[in-house]
Amino acid sequence: MVKPLRIAFVEWPETLSMDHPMWPGLKDSVTTAHPDILLTNELPFGPWLADAAVFSRDEAQRSLRAHDKGMEALIDLGLPAVISSRPVWNGERLANEAFVLENGVTRPLHRKQYFPNEPGWFESEWYAGDCSGFNVAEVLGIKVGVLVCTEAMFNERARHYGKQKASLIVIPRASGTEIAPWKIAGAMASLVSGAYVVSSNRVGLSAGGTNFGGRGFAYAPQGQLLTVTEQSDPVKTFDFDPNLPTLAQRSYPCYVPELEPPA
Repeated sequence: MVKPLRIAFVEWPETLSMDHPMWPGLKDSVTTAHPDILLTNELPFGPWLADAAVFSRDEAQRSLRAHDKGMEALIDLGLPAVISSRPVWNGERLANEAFVLENGVTRPLHRKQYFPNEPGWFESEWYAGDCSGFNVAEVLGIKVGVLVCTEAMFNERARHYGKQKASLIVIPRASGTEIAPWKIAGAMASLVSGAYVVSSNRVGLSAGGTNFGGRGFAYAPQGQLLTVTEQSDPVKTFDFDPNLPTLAQRSYPCYVPELEPPA
C-alpha cells in the first residue's frame, strides 16, 4: 500500500549553481520542508541556452557541465527522490531528458518531444525529440507521468497518462511571466487524468533578455488548485493522498473511453 507523500515544488533562479548566492537559502528551505519528492524547474542549472537562435556546440557543452555539477547539489539535498531535467547528447543536438534521482540512483524518465521556436525559446534549434514516447514510471511506489513544459499544452498526453493510472503528473518548466495559460493547462491535466499535477518554473531575467515568471503550482485531482509559489516563498509543498487519484479516475470525465489513444 502506498503511504501518503509530501511533494515539494519550486521557482528557482536563472543561472543557478551551487555557487549562486541564493543556493544556501534555497537548499535550507527545501531540506526544512522535508519532502519525499522534490520537483525542480526544467533544466535548472546554468544559463538558458534557447535565448540564442543558432546552436553552439561549445554552449551545449557548457550546459552539460553545469548540470553535471548541479547533480552534486541535488544529491547533497539528501531527499528520497528528486525529479528534474538535464541536457544529454542526442545526435547533433541535445535531448531535454527528465530524470529521477531516487535513493541516490539516477535514471531517465522521459525525453521532451514538443519544442517552441520563437524569441527566448528557440528550443527546436537546440533540442531534438525521439521515439521514446510518453510512458509512466514508478517513483517511491507511485506511477508518475512527465510533461516537460510545452508538452503540458497537449492535453491528450495528460489524459493518456491517466489511462496508464498515473497518480502524479509533473511539469518542470521554463516559461514566461504570463501564468494564466499554464494554470489552465495544469488544471485541465489534473481534470482529464485524475492525477495530481505539479509544476516548478524558472524565475528571473536571462542574459539574452528572456524573462521567466516563476509561479510553480500544484493541483489535486479534478482541477483543484492547491497552492502557488512566489518570490518571497519559492518552495511550496502539498500532501499527496494516494486514494484521491484512484477515486478521480473512476469519475467523470476520466471514465469516458478514448476513441484513438495517442501513439
